[in-house]
Amino acid sequence: MPPNAPEGSRSHAEGDDLDQQYNPRLRVPDFAAVFARWKESAQRARSSLEMRADLPYGSAAVECLDFFPSGRDSSPLLIFLHGGYWRALDKSDFSWVAPPYVEAGVSVAVVNYGLMPATPLTRIVQQVRSACVWLYKNAASLGIYPRKIVCSGHSAGGHLTAMMLATDWTELDRELPRRLLAGGVSISGIFDVEPLTRAPFLRDDLALTRATAGDLSPIHLPWRNESRLVRAVGALETDEFHRQSALIEQAWPGACREPLIRVAGRNHMTVCDGFAEPGAELFGAPCDLMR
Repeated sequence: MPPNAPEGSRSHAEGDDLDQQYNPRLRVPDFAAVFARWKESAQRARSSLEMRADLPYGSAAVECLDFFPSGRDSSPLLIFLHGGYWRALDKSDFSWVAPPYVEAGVSVAVVNYGLMPATPLTRIVQQVRSACVWLYKNAASLGIYPRKIVCSGHSAGGHLTAMMLATDWTELDRELPRRLLAGGVSISGIFDVEPLTRAPFLRDDLALTRATAGDLSPIHLPWRNESRLVRAVGALETDEFHRQSALIEQAWPGACREPLIRVAGRNHMTVCDGFAEPGAELFGAPCDLMR
């Protein structure tokens, strides 16, 4: 464990118990129905909203994003990163996030990235960084205000969101600001990857040692950007997901100034629904960061 690891950062769960803690297929009884509902809602959004599909932010075919403009000049931008443990799902499954934000005057970019095991997690992080940089540099042509870009994500996407707040953008490009993002929203995020290197359902695809997992765990990285990180977790989620959100607060107290949002009656899947429900606390979180 790195010397700067937060107290209690080592999970004592092992083997099948880690699967029970982290694999939502074992804990969410209507798992398949939730995905079917999301896909249907995404199709409705794609047919009803103005959309610029598959805008390339990199050279690989998968390095693209869907952009939903608000129709307003210099609008804030919400970036959304999907979950699926870095090995499943697609941006097109999450277009349903966009409609309420577009209606509120916020443009939305839903980002694709490569999937494990073909794409290592280190490369996925690099891809998401490239997407953020591309959106910032193309702000004028997209009609967005570059100082009001908020990154968000669910589960694995929550991990990637935190990794963006741990990024020194000036190392990538000296012309970039240190504070590229106005903030981040992590829904059921993974901030310590190490337990997943021991979880039977994921460890082979993840293919990380304990040391390399530390390099990809936000709790072991410095907080950069001086931007807030809003965290949310479903009240019905497992102890490990609640512990993960506590760990990042210990590691980054300056970023995690707001209390953890515990969404009543929601599990690991349905907690994400509140992100697109106007009036919900979770919906208001990115809007507050953009002000």
